[in-house]
Amino acid sequence: MNKEIHPSEIKGSVVAAASKSSMQRVLAAALLRKGTTIIHNPGNSNDDQSALDTIQKLGAEIHWKGDVLEVKSNGVAPISNEINCGESGLGIRMFTPIASLSSKQLTVTGTGSLVTRPMHFFDEIFPKLGIDISSKQGKLPLVIKGPLVPANIEVDGSLSSQFLTGLLMAYAASEAKDVVINVYDLKSRPYIDLTIKVLADFGWFVRHDNYAKFYFENHQNSVAEVRDYSVEGDWSGAAFLLVAGAIAGNIEVKGLDIHSTQADKAILDAIKSAGAEMEIGEKIINVNKSLLKAFEFDATECPDLFPPLVALASYCSGETKITGVNRLEHKESNRALTLQEEFGKMGVSIKLEGDVMLVNGGDKITGAEVYSHHDHRIAMACAVAALKAEGVVKISGADAINKSYPTFYQHLIQLGVTVNNC
Repeated sequence: MNKEIHPSEIKGSVVAAASKSSMQRVLAAALLRKGTTIIHNPGNSNDDQSALDTIQKLGAEIHWKGDVLEVKSNGVAPISNEINCGESGLGIRMFTPIASLSSKQLTVTGTGSLVTRPMHFFDEIFPKLGIDISSKQGKLPLVIKGPLVPANIEVDGSLSSQFLTGLLMAYAASEAKDVVINVYDLKSRPYIDLTIKVLADFGWFVRHDNYAKFYFENHQNSVAEVRDYSVEGDWSGAAFLLVAGAIAGNIEVKGLDIHSTQADKAILDAIKSAGAEMEIGEKIINVNKSLLKAFEFDATECPDLFPPLVALASYCSGETKITGVNRLEHKESNRALTLQEEFGKMGVSIKLEGDVMLVNGGDKITGAEVYSHHDHRIAMACAVAALKAEGVVKISGADAINKSYPTFYQHLIQLGVTVNNC
């Protein structure tokens, strides 16, 4: 699917979509917890749908009651020999340790860019936990056979915190005691905070010493209890809306928790640094278009912010410096190179110097034909950048947004943007 985004002034109010980071963790916890979980504000992205399919393959029952989701589970009890996590990096890294709680041999697969992402982590760690594993030289598919036996291990946290999320959930659900997960060079710590919060909400308590040592405490659960849970609004997707407001209009975004542990809440700091007018309330954030200035931002802990940050920096006078480029290689695309290529088509100069990205902004952005590279965040970044361009921006592969934010173009239209199919 291709979309044309026309230069537009935007105005109005929009409710943030559900967070897929929160939704997938909640689904995992609902699977692990024995009982019934009622989920309010459930997400409907492709990644969320893959997670729903996964927990059903691992034994959970799901029932929709209008816009509310009911999950019934008696723990991990696979009804299939294979689970497919779609193109979700979190899904594959979180559900593989969870699936290994079973003694049944399972094949774990994925689609799209996921088949090329490194998974050697499991080859190195799983044998230490009593899990048989084979892979395609550190890539998918994985064939695993548990059950996982918690043990003292050391984990490299530099590639992705998502591996640790899966281990924390699996250890907690296995009632791990007197064992420690030692972690070094952990990246994206806020995502681990989110994992620990969701576990605590479901009765599992994990504590840590400065993110270097993780310990497990007794689980507090009642089988008969029905647990209600509301999925948070998504700061990752809302970051594009907030940047759109700073560039092209006067908008309010509702449904975001200002106290959230989501890493991408840091977009507020970047927008402030760029000089945008913004009012932050408990549940409503207002952003007005402003004369923007170059800023410096460290995105090492929140690498998914690079695309909206580049869109913002494109309209900032001067050279913006964004640190954390090394975190971008193993995403849906190599985002550093993809951003450089596609924003270059719109006249934005981006330099890559080691772990640093330098964006020269302030000049006019031109209309152009760009390509999403099947990367949802690239498609959204190009759409936001188009709002004040000198001409129409045509996005090829625009449907990539379905991975995380299916209603993105609808929300732009709701705010007054002219969006055409082409």
